Parts: sequence; C-alpha cells; structure tokens
Amino acid sequence: MSLSRELQLHITQLKEIRSILNSMKNLAFMEIHKLQRFRTMQGQAVANIERAALDFLDFYPGLAEIDDNAAQLCILLGAERGFCGDFNESLIDAIANQAYTGVIAVGSRLCNRQEDIIHKVIATLEGANVAEEVPAIISRLIGTLNALHGKATTALQLTVVYHDTAASSISQRQVLPPLPQQNESTFHYRTPPVLNLEPGDFFADLVDHYLFAVLHEIFYISLVAENHSRLQHLEGAVNHLDDETVKLQRKSQIYRQEEITEEIEVILLNAENL
Repeated sequence: MSLSRELQLHITQLKEIRSILNSMKNLAFMEIHKLQRFRTMQGQAVANIERAALDFLDFYPGLAEIDDNAAQLCILLGAERGFCGDFNESLIDAIANQAYTGVIAVGSRLCNRQEDIIHKVIATLEGANVAEEVPAIISRLIGTLNALHGKATTALQLTVVYHDTAASSISQRQVLPPLPQQNESTFHYRTPPVLNLEPGDFFADLVDHYLFAVLHEIFYISLVAENHSRLQHLEGAVNHLDDETVKLQRKSQIYRQEEITEEIEVILLNAENL
C-alpha cells in the first residue's frame, strides 16, 4: 500500500474519532444548560429553608450546638465519567491537609483512584451521569449516612468537597450540623414561630429536609462543573484532531505528487524502451 493511501486511511480514522468526540462535547454542552435550570431552582429552595431555619434558631439556638468531639466525615464528589482532565486529582489534593476521620467517595472515576486518598475511605458510591440520576444517587448516599450514623458512637460532622464552576474553585461546604451561625445581618423577629411540633422534633425534621435539599443543590453544582471540564477537555481534543488532520492531508498530497511523478517517469522509460 502506498504512503498516500495509508495516510488517507489514517485521516479517515481521525475524522471518525473527531465526530465521536464532537458529539460528546455537544452532549456535555446540552447537559450544562439543563443542569443550570435545576441548580437555580434547587438553590432557591435551599435558601428558603435556610431563612426559615435561621428564624427558628433565633429563638432556639441551643438545638444547633456543635459537638467538638464529633467525627469529621467528608463526602468527596468526583467524576463518574472520564474526559474531564484533572477533575478528580484536584479534589484529592484539596483534602490532603484536612483532618477528616473518613471519606465517602462518590463517582466511579474517583473511586478507582481511592488508593491516592490519604484518608480512610469508608464508603464508595457511583456518581450521576445526568441530572435525572441525581435523586437515586442521593437516596443511596443518605442510606449510607444513616448506616454510618447508626454505628457511630459520637455525633457526625459532615462536609461536602466539590467543584464549583461559579466560584472557579473547589468548595468545602458543611452540611451537618446543617446551618451556619447567625450573623449581624440576619433579621430578628420579635415573636417566636408558631409550631405544631415540639422544637426538638421540628428541628430534627428540618435537618432531614435541609440535608436532602442541599445535597441535591451540591450534586447539580458538581455535575455542572464536571460537564464544563469535560467540554473544555473535548474542545481541546477536537481542535488537536483538526490540526493533525490538516497536517496529514498536506503530507498525503506531497506523497501523492511524488507517486504521480514516479509513475510518469516509469511511463516515459517504458516508452523509450519501446
């Protein structure tokens, strides 16, 4: 097979790979736009819960006291699929100097690298590929947390470490104990809220409701960042393939011209011999 023919076959293969990567890039782009809507709506729901909770804690502050001896667990929210650069590596580096007593790794790609995590990995879960899979993953995560809480001899302090494209950095968000302390800008009501439950029972239910809502918000934020990283990575790969295809096409043309010249020379020599 001539060199030009071999190059043409290689160019065809590159174009096929380029088509696949470009389709994956378009899917990531579409997923980002869908997730942005989910994220906005979920963020509003979490903000409403936080406002109500802070109003409640203004009159019952003792219910949100933090246990200094609580076990500090970390949910490390990594990537489920590949083609997203150093997405998982940066998460592992972010918690390297943190004093967590255990890590729950989420995302198959991250779980495959759990030996690089210096903390003890106490549980692993697959991550979500698309927004529609988030509720099922969170249900399994909450089941894991309930099991760990049942075995724990002390209270649990839970922090989620995840990528946030809006913040252009890795965020560490404490979700248990669930709510931040009030600050001076918090509006204070004069009369306590009217409750149908005992304050302790109400706060326990509120914590469950808040944890479920805030985990959804964080998962959507992380999935946006994962797809954004994948989009950039695939964009670079597609551009690289385009450049390589152009180079090979030029080289193929040169080889083809040389082959045509050689064929003409052979024809002329044969004509002279005749």
